[in-house]
Amino acid sequence: MEESSVLRRANCRAKGGAPGFKVAILGAAGGIGQPLAMLMKMNPLVSVLHLYDVVNAHGVTADISHMDTGAVVRGFLGQPQLESALTGMDLVIIPAGVPRKPGMTRDDLFNINAGIVRTLCEGIAKCCPNAIVNLISNPVNSTVPIAAEVFKKAGTYEPKRLLGVTTLDVVRANTFVAEVLGLDPREVDVPVVGGHSGVTILPLLSQVKPPCSFTPEETEYLTNRIQNGGTEVVEAKAGAGSATLSMAYAAVKFADACLRGLRGDAGVVECTFVASQVTELPFFATKVRLGRSGAEEIYQLGPLNEYER
Repeated sequence: MEESSVLRRANCRAKGGAPGFKVAILGAAGGIGQPLAMLMKMNPLVSVLHLYDVVNAHGVTADISHMDTGAVVRGFLGQPQLESALTGMDLVIIPAGVPRKPGMTRDDLFNINAGIVRTLCEGIAKCCPNAIVNLISNPVNSTVPIAAEVFKKAGTYEPKRLLGVTTLDVVRANTFVAEVLGLDPREVDVPVVGGHSGVTILPLLSQVKPPCSFTPEETEYLTNRIQNGGTEVVEAKAGAGSATLSMAYAAVKFADACLRGLRGDAGVVECTFVASQVTELPFFATKVRLGRSGAEEIYQLGPLNEYER
């Protein structure tokens, strides 16, 4: 009697869902993926949230689906369900891959994560070729070009839609500069250009807003700390993980900017690692204006001081 009185989920009225965009997270059960999924569930611009992973996708989905926000959450487990996870998506966020451990550089991750990214991008090319792709999997300097080659081979490559997420470098720069200046980090904007690994990360301290100046010692300290922020967290966690929480925060900040661009909002500007002619390098992190087709305008570096050159 008691069992027959239980209302099964399959018999519940279908959820209407909020108006907005369809977003997939590939690697949703990982250290970055879980907090990223939670934060994206809170975003009012998301109507449908697909969570994909090769392990524990349904557990994360069940947990997050209980949050009383508008997005409808669905889970997808393993390679056979990748196509279902991707079909019809507007934005695909990829944090999938192995994390950094003490002593590892982002480049040490290349051999493993490159194969993962290749497989996932093949699915994107087939199921949602017009989606904007936010690639987090490290090393971003290498995984973005790999993704580009996959899309080229499939005939779906649109450089404006493939965006390497370097927002954590900007978030760290804003925080560390604010500490030195005694400001609220929410009031600070530091452009960070170049790449997303070690010395390729270049904070443009001469272009900080609000305008300010730094001593040579402050410039050296800030540049080194921003470049090595990931290592700082890996060592502090002593083998228990990498910068998963701050990375999830930064990824959501960038994803929200992409969604506002898709909505048609004006003046959405963020730094991202993208195909570019700003330098002689084929890919480069710089400020871009985001819109309905992705990175619709790529900004030049602007005036650099002697240290930055």
